[in-house]
Amino acid sequence: MTPREMLLCAGFSLALPVGQAMFKWAAVYQERQTGPLLNRLITNGPLIAALAWYGLTAIFWFYILTRVPLSRAYPFALAGTGLIPVVAWLLFKEPLGWRMAAGYLLMLAGLAVIQSQGS
Repeated sequence: MTPREMLLCAGFSLALPVGQAMFKWAAVYQERQTGPLLNRLITNGPLIAALAWYGLTAIFWFYILTRVPLSRAYPFALAGTGLIPVVAWLLFKEPLGWRMAAGYLLMLAGLAVIQSQGS
């Protein structure tokens, strides 16, 4: 992978936990709303923003896949998924144990092994 391709994939990797944090904020906001479910959904600004973010992220992923083989790009998505518990711990004070941290480090080690292979 070229440095530019790696940067694109890393950007996508960071976009995933941002989107999940936005969905969590939308869920917290939803708990404070009252009224019929449909009204709560269409007036939930954080949810609308999260859905828009995911739409943009999907377009970004498509763009990446026009340049990078899926087998090389997807491990970055896994790395981004692994960041979600860290974001949940930082922003929402959710528990984060040593096993989760160790597992994430193992995932990053696996990403390094995958990306070090020749084309």
